[in-house]
Amino acid sequence: MPDWAAGWNWGHIALDGAVVAAAVALSAFFSGAETALTAASRARMHALEQAGDRRAVAVNRLLDRRERLIGAMLIGGQFVNIAASAFLTGALLSAFGGRGELLATAIMTVLIVLFAEIAPKTLAVLRADSVALAVAGPARVFVALFSPLLFVAERVTRALLAPLGAAAPLVSGSEEIMGAVELVHREGGVARGERDMVGGLLDLSELAVSDVMVHRTRMRAIDADLPPHEIVREALASPHTRHPLWRGARDNIVGVLHARDLLRALDAAGGDASKVDAATIAAPPWFVPESTDLKTQLEAFLRRKAHFALVVDEYGEVMGLVTLEDILEEIVGDIKDEHDPAVQGVKAQQDGSIMVEGATPIRDVNRAMGWTLPDSEATTMAGLVIHEARAIPEPGQAFTFHGFRFHVLRRTRNRITLLRVAPIRERAKGATAR
Repeated sequence: MPDWAAGWNWGHIALDGAVVAAAVALSAFFSGAETALTAASRARMHALEQAGDRRAVAVNRLLDRRERLIGAMLIGGQFVNIAASAFLTGALLSAFGGRGELLATAIMTVLIVLFAEIAPKTLAVLRADSVALAVAGPARVFVALFSPLLFVAERVTRALLAPLGAAAPLVSGSEEIMGAVELVHREGGVARGERDMVGGLLDLSELAVSDVMVHRTRMRAIDADLPPHEIVREALASPHTRHPLWRGARDNIVGVLHARDLLRALDAAGGDASKVDAATIAAPPWFVPESTDLKTQLEAFLRRKAHFALVVDEYGEVMGLVTLEDILEEIVGDIKDEHDPAVQGVKAQQDGSIMVEGATPIRDVNRAMGWTLPDSEATTMAGLVIHEARAIPEPGQAFTFHGFRFHVLRRTRNRITLLRVAPIRERAKGATAR
């Protein structure tokens, strides 16, 4: 034994070391528990709770009061770190004099950083769910133990953060879900189609029927004053099963003719189309405001067992029509059958560009091409170009914005009817015309 250590009380040293080791272990528990419990999957914990796992129940109760949990873990961790540092400093001062303070600082820094912070937090991140289940019970005990201090700390913290607007959640539940799905998609765990379906479902309450409706300029409506045989011919020639009937003016909808009802009436008339009175077999039209969100409209379709509604503006003017299929397509993507028109509105080119009709919804283009064109200020591709250009462009004009090149190919009166759109490598700011 060296001469400088001959006078040491090794029993006291062993006891001091055990106390410091216990404090560091307890600090590691607080640090790892905080990380694991806040990083644990709420969905998996909920599923385990439903399956009867009592540890998952404890995790969920802790996460219900996340502020209190974080406060308890921080108070516990800081308390043991300060206590251990003070204890070790006192022990080393008695052994080494003035040098003991510097030695204690160096030792506690290494112990806290490596063994009470980095190691437990790394383990907690890698195995968040399993660690959370393991520490939930003891963590609840410490939360209960520190409750008086936490009550005061919560009030003071909220008072300090209130001017910063921290009381309100910064991320909504749907944004959190969509962010998680997007992350899993980038990691290869969710296909693009599945990601789009989840996004479409979450967006239903954010979209209005005016965003997905068939505009009145593209509605296939039938004049109720036509001879009966012409009404039958137009209805049977249409790819749709429901047809608005108008009288006098195209926006004066007097009924909705269903192809099945028409065929029944035609059969009852012995196949004589001239004896079919379309107005008597048409169903009354159902009008809905253009501001109705898709979630509300979907619920209304299900409640009324209907598939078809006419969209009107605040003045009662017909703006277009919306169907149950239009809403479902926002979730599952484009639905086509053997009677749908072959033209989809988007045609991909070999050079990576697309030929797109001006009336094609931006959301449909984004889904088809995997693009992220903004649809907050405009619904259609033509509307996006007009919004960005601040004018109605002439054929031949080209614009660059949002990382894409838009070339106007055809215009009918004041409507852009055909565009060529190509992604560019460098995002340009604003819109430039040539």
